[in-house]
Amino acid sequence: MQASQSPPGRLAAGTSSPGYLSRASSGRGTAEIAGRISRDGSTGFPAEPGRYHLYASLACPWSQRALIVRRVLGLERVIGLSVPDPVLTEHGWRFPDQTGGRDPLTGAYYLSELYLASDPGYSGRATVPLLWDSRTQRIVTNDFSQLTTQLETEFQAYHRRGAPDLYPVEQRREIDALGTLIYHAVNNGVYKCGFATSQADYEEAFDSLFATLDALEERLARRRFLLGASLTEADVRLFPTLARFDAVYYQLYKCNLHMLASYRHLWGYARDLYQRPGFGDTTDFVQIKRHYYQAQGWINPAGIVPKGPYVNWLEPHGRDRMPG
Repeated sequence: MQASQSPPGRLAAGTSSPGYLSRASSGRGTAEIAGRISRDGSTGFPAEPGRYHLYASLACPWSQRALIVRRVLGLERVIGLSVPDPVLTEHGWRFPDQTGGRDPLTGAYYLSELYLASDPGYSGRATVPLLWDSRTQRIVTNDFSQLTTQLETEFQAYHRRGAPDLYPVEQRREIDALGTLIYHAVNNGVYKCGFATSQADYEEAFDSLFATLDALEERLARRRFLLGASLTEADVRLFPTLARFDAVYYQLYKCNLHMLASYRHLWGYARDLYQRPGFGDTTDFVQIKRHYYQAQGWINPAGIVPKGPYVNWLEPHGRDRMPG
């Protein structure tokens, strides 16, 4: 039965759920579904309030980007949200017991059901984040790299009054260039370390990661945010990795040259962001640690979740005195 035969917003009963759990479940390559929402509707997906629904995990760094942007721009009443359980199963992301094990919008038990509703022949990975079109009952996009910029540019009519311009036209080239470096060396770099199958591959990723963190430390010694005095998409792209660094990547993925808390400027910058609406309130360390330590048995077979580290993300950061 096709999803379109179900009641509006609900998936057809009995949609099967293939397994998508793999070692690469958190590292991310290119998107497999890359539709676009547009202000004028020319892409077939016009920007409209109440039509689209975000599926994103509080544990997933790629998801947190979308959660941050949705909150910072005030799109909570425009775009709905469903959050799966942080621990993946053999069938991938499932919906939590708190909602009866089902997605309140579609009735799905597993995120993979949304992929099969969009394409019954889909055999790829069922990943978050994604935007779901409740009108056509299909996924618009699971392209995490473009999803946030669509929220920033195509939904401008629905941004809250006074919301920052996270993707200003005059800085887009610099944001994208810096974002590419951050993605390869930092965002995905920690996974290259954690999933390396040879000493040489591990050391290459390790050296690139910490060389880039050193460069970012130097950059942030001279400015409050990555591009100066204003918060941008570049900061959104970096923060989720920093938030997980000491709690997960330092130990579990062997990224152990320096802890984030040992960097003077990066650590102050991370706290500056964390203490802003959209950043700290989308950072759930309990879910983050459960996701990484309990779902990756090839690295942590006992599934023991560490209690630490004990760091104070709310201590004064002093970044408000930084020049632009």
